[in-house]
Amino acid sequence: MKKLSKFLIIVCLIIINPVIVNSAEILQIKSSNTILVGDQNRNLTIGLFCINVNENDELEAINLLKSEFPRGSKVKIKPLGFKENVLLAKVSNIKGTKEMTELLIAKDLTSEVCPS
Repeated sequence: MKKLSKFLIIVCLIIINPVIVNSAEILQIKSSNTILVGDQNRNLTIGLFCINVNENDELEAINLLKSEFPRGSKVKIKPLGFKENVLLAKVSNIKGTKEMTELLIAKDLTSEVCPS
């Protein structure tokens, strides 16, 4: 009986007091393929995976990313590798409806450099 009551107490605590999850948020869009994200205690520079924006379209690409992902936007990060000590990842909004690389490709500002 004691084991059952302990189990019920633990289950009630988990259900009533859920764990608070801190998601990453956009701190800065440095360029069309480099962003700075952070959570409560660390910052991370992320390179967008498999894109190459033409120099002529750089400013337009940055403005598009800033309008769709303003500073403070909560994002999900899907790490895919490292290049020169920079994390390469796909970055999407918290709902998963917009992804940065796909957004740039849809607006013909970049082409995918490698296969997905």
